[in-house]
Amino acid sequence: MANLEEVKLFTNTKEREKFDNQADLYAVINTLQNLEKAYIRDCVTPKEYTAACSKLLVQYKAAFKQVQGEEYPTVEHFVKKYRLDCPSALERIREDRPITIKDDKGNTSKCIADIVSLFITTMDKLRLDIKAMDELQPDLRDLMDTMNRLSILPSGFEGKEKVSGWLTTLESMSASDELNETQVRQLLFDLESSYNAFNKILHQSI
Repeated sequence: MANLEEVKLFTNTKEREKFDNQADLYAVINTLQNLEKAYIRDCVTPKEYTAACSKLLVQYKAAFKQVQGEEYPTVEHFVKKYRLDCPSALERIREDRPITIKDDKGNTSKCIADIVSLFITTMDKLRLDIKAMDELQPDLRDLMDTMNRLSILPSGFEGKEKVSGWLTTLESMSASDELNETQVRQLLFDLESSYNAFNKILHQSI
């Protein structure tokens, strides 16, 4: 019996990263397609669907940026190459909003996507032990500005109050100053609770 030789998809680190990026994009698109099917079949509530879809659309944009190029100028080229059957996912990607959010020329849906992205980005930075003032303040400032533009958020929304408080703290520091361990833990807790509160308000507005 002939020996079976292992087939490798890559021969170096760069090729491995390329395949990893493609796998990430494939997984996000496939998950989005399954989420659309689950919503149509009433397997998830509108609240759960909206939160999950908003997050997946943010992840899709990040994943596609890593793959986009001459070989895959559009997501349709990627889908065709790997024979992905995902019409519902492509529709969500084209509209760039969950089906539960009404189209208002993209203003509300863009704000929601930006807020989700900024919450996730800032929390990821803290988990990666990134804690310098000049690395956190710009994202928190963008988060605050975007929340202020989103009309469905009440003026007394707890997320605004918490982010505003942390901006005051950071702006009193020098650019190279870092938050201590206790502050990092508290900021992460405040962002997580604010993100959860944001999702609740988002669901109530549907």
